Amino acid sequence: MKKTAVITGSSLGIGAAVARELSLEKMNIVINYNNSKSEAFKLLEEIRKNECMAIAVKADVSNPKEADNLIEKAIEQFGKVDILVNNAGISSQKLFTEISCEELDKIFKVNIYSMFYCTQAAVKDMLKRHCGKIINISSIWGITGASCEVHYSSAKAAVIGFTKALAKELGPSNITVNCVAPGVIKTSMNSFLNNEEIKSILRDTPLGRLGYPREIAKTIKFLSSSDSDFITGQIISPNGGIFT
Repeated sequence: MKKTAVITGSSLGIGAAVARELSLEKMNIVINYNNSKSEAFKLLEEIRKNECMAIAVKADVSNPKEADNLIEKAIEQFGKVDILVNNAGISSQKLFTEISCEELDKIFKVNIYSMFYCTQAAVKDMLKRHCGKIINISSIWGITGASCEVHYSSAKAAVIGFTKALAKELGPSNITVNCVAPGVIKTSMNSFLNNEEIKSILRDTPLGRLGYPREIAKTIKFLSSSDSDFITGQIISPNGGIFT
């Protein structure tokens, strides 16, 4: 029976690359989008050419009811959820003294609460079947911290803590929980970086370049496969060697 993968925030960037990679494995794919409807449906049309079954579901996964609905739609369409990739996230650059309560709340809602809500919904199905894989997307800044991104770094560090704790809790139920913490990747999320900032990042990166979404997607594909069945509670950081 084909596996079913739900990928949050998958209309663009790393999430879209994950959908493409997993579609090549002939999995059932659930694309999730909130605002980027046209991109989501273009991706849906693209990956269906890989002879996989796929649907696109609109959901603001920082809202618990909409997160539940996303998982319910996946189960309704495909009968189960085998793989959950918690990719939805936003970033922000701002001096610590200028971060408002509203901005802090938004960063945590999208980067942490969405992961909590989607995982809690999906785990109910996984526990019944005594199997499943949860893959959470953090960031290199969740490991090292980033100046002027205290709120974002804190949220991504929380993703790591969540992963390690849940892996211990779900391990006896044959459910693995891992985390991918990418370095600086060439996506629209990082488009705010100016030339000087990019040059500085490249100087600190032994491989001397930014990463590409497909490279992160391939790491996630590995963690989605049976080859990773004995791997849980791990933080894997494809980052070109930056700060390692």
